Amino acid sequence: MRIRFGVVLLIVMALMAAACGDDDDAGDGAAGDSCEIADLDLQTPGTLTIATSEPVFPPWMIDDDPGNGQGFESAVAYAIAEEMGFTSDQVVWVRADFFESISVGNKPYDFNIQQYSITEERDEVVDFSDGYYTVQQALVAYDDSPVLSAATVADLKEYRLGAAIGTTSLDYIEEVIQPDSAASVYDDNPAAKAAMDANQIDALVFDLPTAFYITAVEIPEASIVGVLQAPGDEPEEFGLLFEDGSTLVPCVNQAIQALKDDGTLAALEAEWIISGSDLKVITP
Repeated sequence: MRIRFGVVLLIVMALMAAACGDDDDAGDGAAGDSCEIADLDLQTPGTLTIATSEPVFPPWMIDDDPGNGQGFESAVAYAIAEEMGFTSDQVVWVRADFFESISVGNKPYDFNIQQYSITEERDEVVDFSDGYYTVQQALVAYDDSPVLSAATVADLKEYRLGAAIGTTSLDYIEEVIQPDSAASVYDDNPAAKAAMDANQIDALVFDLPTAFYITAVEIPEASIVGVLQAPGDEPEEFGLLFEDGSTLVPCVNQAIQALKDDGTLAALEAEWIISGSDLKVITP
């Protein structure tokens, strides 16, 4: 009986040691730890599928063509792809609706780049990369608007302000400025322009790059009154959007960090997004 018990005990210990050995081996070479292209969980093996909106506009992308590498976000996307080991012909672009993409469910792309601000609410249903661009909001108005005298965010409370629906610019009005009258909300920029023309609002809020485009192309009669500083130490950032639980996020973050460290992101921002340093700063 003692011999039999000893044999059984040895067998059990051997099986436990084997199991532990298997666990250690799996931890050392687990799929998903590698950022090699062959090890990535991609929509199409060997291909990086990137989504953006339709249409796309400067300064984010040029000529409504995300694949030409022109414009800040197109250039950033290709820089990330290259850092991850993809060649330009291994990048495929698809179009995706902005709002549909911020929803629960599988995504038909590896990541989506179209000025997505990283927010806690959105992060509950999708995943985000680290930020690739720090956002500033800007105030746009006609030259005869009373808001031109505003020096602080508090000065804006008395004015009638508007922004596009579903944007962080609208959030800024409602949560930071908190004007005396409710913000006006518009589906598109022509509607916002019409409201300013009809003297229904005193000014509009956009992110700074969009404000440059709006005042140069869509509402050239308007100008940028100033850059709006947000209170607090956490700036608003744009991040790449992934489906919830994507295993690509760590590898993309690794690429973004490398592009920050070597100055690539700063250079692309300088090339494609006009600095607002010479604009008036409207302080908190």
